[in-house]
Order: sequence, then C-alpha cells, then structure tokens
Amino acid sequence: MDVLQAMRVFAKVVELDGFSRAAQRLGISATAASRLVADLEARLGVRLLHRTTRRLYLTDSGRSYYERCTHILNDLDEAELSITSAAGRPQGLLRVSAPVSFGIKHLTPLFLDYMERYPEVKLELSLTDSQVDLVEEGYDLALRITHELKTMLVARPLAPARLVVCAAPAYLKRHGAPRTPEELRHHECLRYTYDAVPGIWEFTGPTGRIRISVAGPLATNNGDTLRAAALAGRGIIMEPTFQVGEDLRLGRLVRLLPEYPLCSLTLYAVYPSRRYLSPKVRTLVDFLVERIAEPLPWDAWMRNEARGVCPND
Repeated sequence: MDVLQAMRVFAKVVELDGFSRAAQRLGISATAASRLVADLEARLGVRLLHRTTRRLYLTDSGRSYYERCTHILNDLDEAELSITSAAGRPQGLLRVSAPVSFGIKHLTPLFLDYMERYPEVKLELSLTDSQVDLVEEGYDLALRITHELKTMLVARPLAPARLVVCAAPAYLKRHGAPRTPEELRHHECLRYTYDAVPGIWEFTGPTGRIRISVAGPLATNNGDTLRAAALAGRGIIMEPTFQVGEDLRLGRLVRLLPEYPLCSLTLYAVYPSRRYLSPKVRTLVDFLVERIAEPLPWDAWMRNEARGVCPND
C-alpha cells in the first residue's frame, strides 16, 4: 500500500469529518478512501476511527496518529514547496475566491494577463460575495473587501475600496437630494444585505460618527442589482466606487452628502499561513499589488471632481 497516500486520506477524512468530502477533495472515490484507511488500520493493528451512520470519531490511538500524520505531511509539503519556490516556477492549479461584482468588472482582465505571463498555472476562479473557508474548501487565495479582517490567515492589503452614497438624476428630480444623513430616513434607500449591519449606514460628521437606519423597496446581496435599480431612478444606494465610479464620472449617478464621509473598506488578498508560500500564490499576490495601485481607474471621477470638471464636459 502507499502509506503516504493512506496518511493523506486519513488526515483529510478527519479534517473534513467524512469519507465522501475527503474523497471529493482528493479526487478519489469514497470507496477507495475507506479502503485506504482500513488498510492503514490493518497495517498499524489498531482502530483509528469509530464510524457511525451520522459521523466519525477518533479513537485515542487515532488522535495520536493524526497529530503525527499532520506533522509529517506538513513537513513533506513544506519540503516540496521549498524546492518549487527555489525553482521559481509557478505551476499547477490555483484556486481563487473573489467577490462577484469586483471580480467581473476588474479582476477578470487582470487574471487573464496573469495567466498569459504564467502559462503553467491553471486558474479556477469562484465568484461569491460570501466568505469561504480557505482551508476547509481548499482555496489557495481569496480576495476580500471589508472594514476589518477577523482571521488567522495572512492578509495583504491591495487597495482602498471607497464607499459613496449616490442616486440617479431622475430620482433626485422627483424626491430632492438629502442635505444631512438624517434626511435619508425619508428617502427610498436600496440596501445591501451582506453589509456588516444591514440597513445601517454609518457616516462621519462634525461631531463624530452618525449611524442612520435606512429603509426602501429593495434589499439584495448583489451590488450589480443595486446599481441597476439606482440607475433606473428607484432609490439611493451606498456602494463602493469600483461599482459606480464610471457612472459618477459620466453623470449617470450623482454623489450625495460628500461632506459626510463614509467608513472606507479595504481590498485584501488573503491566504493560509505557510512557512513556504507557493510560487503560484506569491506571484499572483505580487501581480495584483503591481496592477491594483493608486491612482485607481474607478476613482477617476474623484480627480475630475477635485478639478471641478463637469461630467458632461
């Protein structure tokens, strides 16, 4: 039997709490995974796992062996990564998770350029606005946009993600523009359900932070939907400038309450902590740092605004 393969299967079964999930992650059948663990138990002469119809439990021997296995496998992975890093050849499958709207609008062309530069890397890109578990779900890297990261993973800031409150000229013609954050309570506000506190917009005023509870006819977990509704004149949105910057530049949307700044977000590259970072992850992070840099293209409207340039000029 291949002892190392059996150890990898056993460790993955424990990590994912099941043969089916472990087998899927490793690209083998559940039957093969079960047989390898059974062969490992036979080789050792001890039972490593108690199996029930609902879940698995480590025996005392299994717990001790699992700890030894993880050390051995981690050392082996680090040895291989150190050699690959020394060779400096990014290659193999690179699994990346990224936000939907930002991924479509801004990351896709960058990833295409990255793959042209490093043709031996095969990219698997998953676009989702929910936070994935990198370790459990097997991702090499995630791009996250947030106020604050609460994670034990390595996080490298790439760029600010500035928030603005804005609406279409048609909406403002019908309802007028709010002059203070408090006046938003009387407007149709379209909300993003993945906000840290959905339905609460937070500004900075002369006397400190202002938290406003907003309401309106639409709440969604997708920024493109909010943008489309705002462009149709259906209400006011609070969105990152990477989503609405071009609309602000062209006058399709109008920035509101500029004297009341919003808390800024940050775009991070997040990856599992390892002693040796694989070349494919390292080169992608470096590539993103190189390409996502100030002045940000989606904030061109801010430079025009500072120069007093009218959108229709």
